[in-house]
Amino acid sequence: MTSPVTIAIPFFAMLIALEVFLALRKEENYDRKDTWTNIALGLGSVLFGSVLGSILVVSYEFLYQFAPYKISMNTVGAWIALMLTDDFCYYWFHRFSHEVRFLWNFHVVHHSSNYFNLSVAVRQSWFGNIANWIFYIPIALMGFPLWAFTTMHGLNLIYQFWIHTKYIKKLPAWFEFVFNTPSHHRVHHAVNEIYLDKNYGGIFIIWDRIFGTFTEESEEPRYGILKPIYSYNWLWINTHAWFEMLEAMKERKTLKGKLRCIFGRPAMDFDEMIQPQIG
Repeated sequence: MTSPVTIAIPFFAMLIALEVFLALRKEENYDRKDTWTNIALGLGSVLFGSVLGSILVVSYEFLYQFAPYKISMNTVGAWIALMLTDDFCYYWFHRFSHEVRFLWNFHVVHHSSNYFNLSVAVRQSWFGNIANWIFYIPIALMGFPLWAFTTMHGLNLIYQFWIHTKYIKKLPAWFEFVFNTPSHHRVHHAVNEIYLDKNYGGIFIIWDRIFGTFTEESEEPRYGILKPIYSYNWLWINTHAWFEMLEAMKERKTLKGKLRCIFGRPAMDFDEMIQPQIG
């Protein structure tokens, strides 16, 4: 089954080209090379994703067999329930991708650009499908068929494309309260201290409001990651975090310390540099 994201690629390309046209006239320091890097990473993620996506398909189909009730997708209510469930699972996948270094090593690819535009939306890890399937196990066990999940999850990702822009400011208050918007997502991509690790929602921002990870856009965002890489090398962008993790593990003498490098917070090293050692 063809993913909705694959079908949407020509529309992504058209909108990215339109935004580039506007940016070249409004921004003095627009980085064209970064944009082409983002596009190359996006095409690579489609290629590798089509192969590694089989992990999700196989695991989903296997677990679906054990669902006590198979949900029929011939009602609007079933699709609304799937949309909310998929977005809820995405929230936790996205949040853990920022809070667990192993998962961050994939997700950092998306955040490693020092810019924020529509091309950043397609700047994705080539290997993310190795681990993301774990967070969608509940959907299979709830009895939603694979074809319906694939469709809805693809639509979720398509929704997230348009929120990667600086050219849409604030939308009506009711929309900003319920849905993820460019304003909310600018916060998510920013490295300002007040913005770090906030606004994880996919389609809906209500999960962030419920679980205390929501922050309003209140100051000009600065984009990128805490430890910038300043590279256009596609392979290095996909792997640099793993090398950093291995280096950190070498410095730890205990098994507990090494495991923290894998499953602890990605910013653990920064915390240790800031906090004084006692004892």
